[in-house]
Amino acid sequence: MLAYIARRLVMMIPILLLISIVSFFIIELPPGDWVSFQIQSLRMSGVEVSEDEAARLIRTYGLDKPLYIRYLRWMEGMLLRGDFGWSFQWQRPVKEILKERIPLTVFISLLSLIFSWIIAIPIGIYSATHQYSVLDYVFTFIGFIGLATPGFLLALILAWAFFKFFNFSALGLFSMEYIDAPWSWAKFVDMLKHIVMPMIMVGLAGTGVTIRVMRANLLDELRKQYVITARAKGLPWTRILFKYPVRVAINPMISTISWILPGIVSGEVLIAIVLSLQTTGPVLLRAVLAQDMYLAGSIVMILSTLTVVGALLADILLAALDPRIRYEGVQK
Repeated sequence: MLAYIARRLVMMIPILLLISIVSFFIIELPPGDWVSFQIQSLRMSGVEVSEDEAARLIRTYGLDKPLYIRYLRWMEGMLLRGDFGWSFQWQRPVKEILKERIPLTVFISLLSLIFSWIIAIPIGIYSATHQYSVLDYVFTFIGFIGLATPGFLLALILAWAFFKFFNFSALGLFSMEYIDAPWSWAKFVDMLKHIVMPMIMVGLAGTGVTIRVMRANLLDELRKQYVITARAKGLPWTRILFKYPVRVAINPMISTISWILPGIVSGEVLIAIVLSLQTTGPVLLRAVLAQDMYLAGSIVMILSTLTVVGALLADILLAALDPRIRYEGVQK
């Protein structure tokens, strides 16, 4: 297993290098840059900016250098100093922005993921073991509603309902008096009050899918011969269910770690915008729109890296949990 993990880690190096190149060049693909965008905006608003001043601004931000030079400097800063570059839009180092946003995003996303799995997995198991029962139809109906309804629409409805019936504004993660206040117990309690709604909204976005996947996988397993044989021999049904079919049915969900990890950091962009959450999703959207290339490129690079790391973790977990999956078995 250790040799397998070491081999996969070595293979990740060229993949991450290729991802960094693709990420940077995709961000650079739109014509123009942030300085040109700002100069054009100033001129459209009536502010005169001379060509000399425009050239000076471009030199100040290093945008007069060739593309590959900017990429090499960006990579050098990340690898040697942990410096992700400068955000033109925020006028701050990128790592400071990410340091503020990523912990909150991860906290909300993890809570939402736990909330979603706590609801979806038991419902999926019940629906599969009680197929075509009344509750199975009810859960299936609710699951389809969850699949068909956009998360931002539910967020709008619930935000209105909270304010209408409870006189509580669920927008943002803090009340107005705590937004710029230093961390304290009162601020932490205020954040817990506000975090319930984002947790429910982001969690519900994936609950319907998880219910359907768990139900379908478990139904396939329950019809297999080993389950029928075990029941014919009189083994306790609960022991059979949770020792074999449920364990196998969860495997596809473990394989989704490869996109769950980047999802934890990126968050639900539309829901975050509707609820005014200080997460990385709205920051990435603003950075792309404003051509803030180092900020956007860094977030894309982090998300891509987490996808590769997630795929590695999923392979290791599947090999450890499922005895049928043995990478040694494919050796020639």
